[in-house]
Amino acid sequence: MKLVRRVAAAGCTLALALGGVVALAPAASATPQGCFYYVLENKPDADAQVAEDACLLGAAGGQQAFQSCYHLLREDYVPAVIAGNACRKAAEQ
Repeated sequence: MKLVRRVAAAGCTLALALGGVVALAPAASATPQGCFYYVLENKPDADAQVAEDACLLGAAGGQQAFQSCYHLLREDYVPAVIAGNACRKAAEQ
């Protein structure tokens, strides 16, 4: 009988965990998060703190925010195309 309870508990835990992942998936593409994950997916060795700071700068939108975001990522040797796309993602609404 204990085995049945353990299997049921494991199944419920798994369902809750998967539900949480599905619920959080849309948030991953939100403004600065989308930028951050884009950088780390395309350049895994990028400094996570630099990527986060750059994406937060870029989230303000506008030319100055884009340039600040782009410049910070380029200083960390993120390729130009990845930096540009990431900074555009940061400013998306």
